[in-house]
Amino acid sequence: MSIPVPTDLAHSLIESAHMSITSSDYQARFASVTDHYSQDLSLIRTGRASAQMLDSVLVDAYGSKMRIAEVASVSVPDPTLIVISPWDKSLMAAIEKGIQVAGLNLNPIVDGQVIRLPVPPLTTERRQELVKLLQQKAESARVMVRTVRTEVKKEIEKQKGEPGVSEDHIESELKELEDTTKSMIEQVDSMTARKEKELMTI
Repeated sequence: MSIPVPTDLAHSLIESAHMSITSSDYQARFASVTDHYSQDLSLIRTGRASAQMLDSVLVDAYGSKMRIAEVASVSVPDPTLIVISPWDKSLMAAIEKGIQVAGLNLNPIVDGQVIRLPVPPLTTERRQELVKLLQQKAESARVMVRTVRTEVKKEIEKQKGEPGVSEDHIESELKELEDTTKSMIEQVDSMTARKEKELMTI
């Protein structure tokens, strides 16, 4: 014999069966954009030496590609010099080559047991060129954020007509998406302003 399900419980089961789209569902997509942009920014060197300048350098070590931080200690004794101390001295040549092919426009100098990496100051003209490059990368990041918004908006709007999905549901999710998008654009702008300040600081 079947047992009738109370109306209120039936509605709650329909609601729970429907998984509405929330910001937690698409935060990772937005985060991947800012992570990618952060990596892009690390490739634009400022006039000051920093260990982060080497984040994009990959070294052929032990049959795989490894980051410098995985095979050496990195120090910055002054704003114009990075010193790399490989834990395994047999990797000196591999680290040197990794830096040379990374597109950083820096020339490593093997000095005994360490590799010295002079970071020459940027000219005013070069700083201005890098700011233009920065703005191009920033706009690309904004476009990627808007692309994520467009994709998620379509997913939200596809829910119309599904059991347990009201117009209020849709409107609430769309508003949350717009608020998140605005926040991500502001984050890109903040990262850009911070990098521009670094580039223009002599």
